[in-house]
Amino acid sequence: MRILKIFKETISDGPGFRYSIYVAGCLHACKGCHNLLSWSFKIGRDFDKEYENQIINEIKSNPLLSGVTFSGGDPMFSAKEVLELIKVIKKETAMNIWLYTGFTIEEIINQRDNGEVERNRFEILKEIDTLVDGRWVQELYDPQLEFRGSSNQRIINTYEWLSNNNLI
Repeated sequence: MRILKIFKETISDGPGFRYSIYVAGCLHACKGCHNLLSWSFKIGRDFDKEYENQIINEIKSNPLLSGVTFSGGDPMFSAKEVLELIKVIKKETAMNIWLYTGFTIEEIINQRDNGEVERNRFEILKEIDTLVDGRWVQELYDPQLEFRGSSNQRIINTYEWLSNNNLI
């Protein structure tokens, strides 16, 4: 996994001040994507234990933060590594975690038995608090939407969704 960029304090990736981790790589190829460079899995910094420790220390040392957000690219294309990092962040910081993906929650749930990557995507749903799902659709762009870019994208409380569908 490679980390494209980190925003140590942002207000555009969820409520309050958030620490946002942008994971490199995306295969959705959404028409009108604002960051074509994020599609590459080869850009950014290699993620390793040293980088993980740096991220955890930065999160823990900032009392203004109200949560952590994963975006990209699309973090679900690096599901195994992202799942591991989410677990460490939750254990070390107990922060609220949001994740943006071009997959819908239904796609993730329906594909969970298709292999290791798909199982890891489903396991991520159990670890995060909020999922912003759905591909960016240029024709549905609405600058008035809070924390999302196109009207097809949804902000989902994952625990509530999984509980209501008896998936926990």
